[in-house]
Amino acid sequence: MWFGPKSLLLVAGVASGVITGSNGQCPEYSSYSKAPHPPFSSGELALPYMRPSPECRTFTSTAVERVIEDMKSRLKDPDLARLFENTFPNTLDTTVKYFNETENLAFIITGDITAQWLRDTANQFAHYHSLLGADPHLASLVKAVINNEARYVAQFPYCGAFQPPPESGLSTSHNDWADNVIVNPPVDPKVVFECKYEIDSLCGFLKLSRAYYQSTGDSSFINENWQSAVDQIFRVIHEQSQPSFDENFNFISYFNWTGSRGSLSPRVNNRGNNEPKAYTGLVGTSHRPSDDLTVYAFLTPANAMLSVELVHLADVLDKVDMLKDISTKAREASSRIKDAIWNTTVVNDIFAYETNGFGGRYVMDDANVPSLLSLPYLGFLDREDSTYRATRKLLLSARNPYYAAGKNISGIGSPRSRSIHHPIKRCRPMSLVSSIYGTDDDEEILKSLSMIVKNTNGLGLIHESQSIYNGSDYTRSWFAWANSYFAEMVLDLAERKPHLILRENTPYRAGHVK
Repeated sequence: MWFGPKSLLLVAGVASGVITGSNGQCPEYSSYSKAPHPPFSSGELALPYMRPSPECRTFTSTAVERVIEDMKSRLKDPDLARLFENTFPNTLDTTVKYFNETENLAFIITGDITAQWLRDTANQFAHYHSLLGADPHLASLVKAVINNEARYVAQFPYCGAFQPPPESGLSTSHNDWADNVIVNPPVDPKVVFECKYEIDSLCGFLKLSRAYYQSTGDSSFINENWQSAVDQIFRVIHEQSQPSFDENFNFISYFNWTGSRGSLSPRVNNRGNNEPKAYTGLVGTSHRPSDDLTVYAFLTPANAMLSVELVHLADVLDKVDMLKDISTKAREASSRIKDAIWNTTVVNDIFAYETNGFGGRYVMDDANVPSLLSLPYLGFLDREDSTYRATRKLLLSARNPYYAAGKNISGIGSPRSRSIHHPIKRCRPMSLVSSIYGTDDDEEILKSLSMIVKNTNGLGLIHESQSIYNGSDYTRSWFAWANSYFAEMVLDLAERKPHLILRENTPYRAGHVK
């Protein structure tokens, strides 16, 4: 059943940010999101209103509701206003499966999959960062998310998706895709939903942690759970920076994941250890943010995100005068990774998506963030950087094997949305969001924005992937990360390029309007 507010009343204590007191039956949003609901926008697309009824929302925030009203009154295009109205609160409306302020625990699902992904959760809350200082209940929710994730990371730092905490009383979910997958070191399926190793999962935990502190000034999230998690993150960084072979050509393996015929990703070769890598200073990973296997272990955009978040980690620890040894290690690792990106992945002014330290390089991009296209969004470089601009031009062309251009939509997809089993070319709207973050060109921005708004199949939500040939052929009607990323971008434009989308050319910053 849809986890409605009546259940939240039992687990959320007196946290007044949670809707309580509903006696109604709430529909499952996985079904609700597949059909349009009135009232419809007054724009030419007549986009539907896709928020659950107030009594069925899983969490409410006065600050979030205020931003929605602010933006509705400011946005020029009623269709864009409706899309923002649907997407901005989607994480709070639909994905807060459990929250107990007293226990300092929260469980957030990714949308139509009942599991908590470290990566998705960090991105699902990214557009709320500026509101945490204004809404203590929302801040308490995020703090509880961080504490729950700290427990996950401390126990299983190589894993990216997890089951509900036992305190919640929620049932665990069986992941058919993980059947027959062998993971070493072994994991507990009562805690772990899936254990693909992706660097950006750990980056997401660090990002959410530092954003919470930056917005609230509250350092109490740095508890024993959190310190244990950070220690494990540095363990992973050390282990996955090592070459595949020692000086006597003995194979070095700290983690491996076999995959199986039934798993979502194919088998990982070399008995689950993937392709060999040489030492470069980068950190290796077996999977991409899209859950696809890496071809070469050193995934450039994931390392870029790690380099950025390690600096933020050090800044926070220095500010609160805690864990000086961790701060020093973070700055050293960040510098080493950043230097390695520039020294080992760039050829002819083009970033490779993946490298292996032996000279192998794969020039492409995947839509999921972190991606090469999203490097400015990640904070790794400026959007006017010459290497980024040259790489961007290549990525948004047929020279990128996962770029697809159609009559109604064009953008970057991923191997998962362009496989031999599903040969229709697709793009992911998230790549269009990243492309908007990566340019100051008004015409490019408006073109990408128009493609996103016009390609929801009349459902007023951002989907995972979209066929370039058929507007009704898409995947995942309920994908909270994509909704949040879109809303975050709209707020960025409202501040950075107000003349493009707002009625008046006055910058708007969420959480900073009286």
